[in-house]
Amino acid sequence: MKSKILNLVLILTSLIGYLEWGDNQMFLAEMEVDVLSKLIKDPMSVLHPLTILPLIGQLFLLITLFQKTPSKILTYFGIGGIGVLFLIMLIVGIISKNIWISISVLPFLITAILTIMHHRKKQF
Repeated sequence: MKSKILNLVLILTSLIGYLEWGDNQMFLAEMEVDVLSKLIKDPMSVLHPLTILPLIGQLFLLITLFQKTPSKILTYFGIGGIGVLFLIMLIVGIISKNIWISISVLPFLITAILTIMHHRKKQF
């Protein structure tokens, strides 16, 4: 049960990432709605690794919520897919000295570390 809760928290925290560029700012949840609507209308316009990988990662984590025993492999792939974007966002936040971007990725990264620790502890 703890694995499912951690995976749900991973999905939820992946939606609160925050980006700013120019005069624009958005949470990833808003961007995801935008990407999904464009994916239906014009799939080629959103085909980019930094849009597709996190979506696939979220899909993997969502699948684990419906499994009797959540798959470690799908969980790791889900963390990896979303984690790529969040690590890039963390680097961007640090380089640009934007504290809000840096802080917004911490809940996901902390939950990802706790989830990995939980799965590794179950192995031994």
